[in-house]
Amino acid sequence: MCGIVGAIAQRQVSEILLEGLRRLEYRGYDSAGLAVLNSEGVIQRTRALGKVSELEKAIGENALTGTIGIAHTRWATHGVPSEENAHPHMSSDEVVLVHNGIIENFQELKEELIADGYVFNSQTDSEVVVHLIHRELKANDFATSVKNAVARLHGAYAL
Repeated sequence: MCGIVGAIAQRQVSEILLEGLRRLEYRGYDSAGLAVLNSEGVIQRTRALGKVSELEKAIGENALTGTIGIAHTRWATHGVPSEENAHPHMSSDEVVLVHNGIIENFQELKEELIADGYVFNSQTDSEVVVHLIHRELKANDFATSVKNAVARLHGAYAL
């Protein structure tokens, strides 16, 4: 079962996110990842196949710095367990997303996004959502973009 952790703090959030993932390990998962927004507004992301300890190794000496972040443990529904299919997913290094659940119409939406020039790096239904939001951001503010993207989704999910 997937686990989602988010943090906004006055201190660095990487360790807060990792501790949140450690507390969710009992739920079972196949990969883990986190993304942090740094002080320059750049999204930093690290993902790893396997346990949270593998994610910690992947981060290593290059701790992600920032006071806002999200993290995720994944239990595969779409796509094999792999680093590419691990969350968080990104679109154009501008939008990052974690997702729990299933988007039933993801294949139809994926084909539409590919026709619009979006490139997919995973086999997940989650990546469809982040690209939908990114596309909407070209014409709308963030809240409207998310509302418009969610209106297109069929399934049971949390973002």
